[in-house]
Amino acid sequence: MSATLILIIIALYFGVLLLISHFVSRNSSDESYYTGDRKSPWQIVAFGMIGAVLSGVTFVSIPGMVGNNYFYYLQFVFGNVVGYIFITYVLVPIYYDLKLVSIYTYLETRFGIKTYKTGSLFFLISQSLGAALRLMLAAKILQYAVFDAFQIPFFVTVIIILALIWLYTHKSGIKTIVWTDSLQTFFLLLAVFVSIYVVKTSLNLSISETVTAVTDHQYFKIFDWDSHSGNNFFKQFISGMLIAVAMVGLDQNMMQKTLTCKNKKEAQKNILTFSIFLAVAQFLFLGLGVMLYLYAEQLGVPLEVEDGKFINTDNLFPMLSLTHFGMIAGISFILGITAASFSSADSAITALTTSFTHDFLNIQTKPIKKRLQLKNRTLFGFSVLIFIIIMLFSESKGDVISTIFKVAGYTYGPLLGLYMLGIFTKVQVHDNAVPYICIAMPLVTYFLNYAFIEWYNFDFGFMNIFVNALLTVICLLLVKKKRHVPL
Repeated sequence: MSATLILIIIALYFGVLLLISHFVSRNSSDESYYTGDRKSPWQIVAFGMIGAVLSGVTFVSIPGMVGNNYFYYLQFVFGNVVGYIFITYVLVPIYYDLKLVSIYTYLETRFGIKTYKTGSLFFLISQSLGAALRLMLAAKILQYAVFDAFQIPFFVTVIIILALIWLYTHKSGIKTIVWTDSLQTFFLLLAVFVSIYVVKTSLNLSISETVTAVTDHQYFKIFDWDSHSGNNFFKQFISGMLIAVAMVGLDQNMMQKTLTCKNKKEAQKNILTFSIFLAVAQFLFLGLGVMLYLYAEQLGVPLEVEDGKFINTDNLFPMLSLTHFGMIAGISFILGITAASFSSADSAITALTTSFTHDFLNIQTKPIKKRLQLKNRTLFGFSVLIFIIIMLFSESKGDVISTIFKVAGYTYGPLLGLYMLGIFTKVQVHDNAVPYICIAMPLVTYFLNYAFIEWYNFDFGFMNIFVNALLTVICLLLVKKKRHVPL
């Protein structure tokens, strides 16, 4: 495929996004950017959230990671489903009953102003890092497929992507994103089905033979019962459940979409429907991964190996799609990765803007003209921050998805601890102590995991979020307020 053709496809795709933005943003109110006027159809929200959660990282990382981690990621997905059930029946009712715009306002009503600011700050850190890493991966692929041919530097590619996102989201924010995410989910899933079909055809397999080829392959190992392994079933399942609660239920990005639904009942339908389809989609990505390695194995495509393990596994899907699968598969891949990059970044930047303006700038108390000014400045500021993070991590290698979940374990752990204590107990804590505890516990978790690996050859893996949250709860209980018993 020529770089010029790919550039034309991306331009046409972006034109469609602008067209959707134009129609959706008509008759928008001042609150449309943050709440979508609470009129979004739950079916559209659910479908669009699939693309937002999958992102470009899932799009290329999950198929690639199969070579070293088999189907073990599916254990994590099983835990996700349980986490989404908790979000549906515990967190969504709380958010709707309190009529929240920023979900971290809950922490103020439960514990106090400093806890509220701390919770929001941890989200801002987590989401900035996660969004930047996701966008970085997509930008690298677009750089390889398009911009290198025009001798455009990588940093310019990132700036172009961020500028395009600003163009179609700056006016109506989440109201536009609910609809554009649905289009982007469609193209992302289309790329998977096309790729599966291409590999199946190339290897002369029927549908039943394709299923057998995947399930009989050496990589089709779902459960790992080794207690010392980071892929151990219980570690993966529990961490999958907790990370789903943290990265969706306690994440302004994901919940902001859910809170655009008309009422609590429709929001709950959204989460349940989304969780089922997401699990199916992730299974397809894993199956595609086996097929990609099978294709490379049978056609003699050389892959990078170091110390007996595949390296740069995130390059597998892009490389095969753009150089081996033909034009139709190449076009579908470009549309898929473009959709994934926009889908994950646009909602993340909107959520960051919403959280900062409501939690730190108190934008809801400002005059309308001042609100618009503050919103635009914050939107620009987070775009710059994400650009800086991308450039700092631009030389990193390996599968990005593992990095994202490891980082999430440290940054979302204190948030998870705060919400669990707030929801399941009536304990009151000293508000002033909360920021210190939430900063200290991720550091303690990191060194504790390092010590366990060195002393016992025991890796917490993704379970670091559980350890982090547990330590946070224990320390919060140590600074709880004593009840005064009347004489």
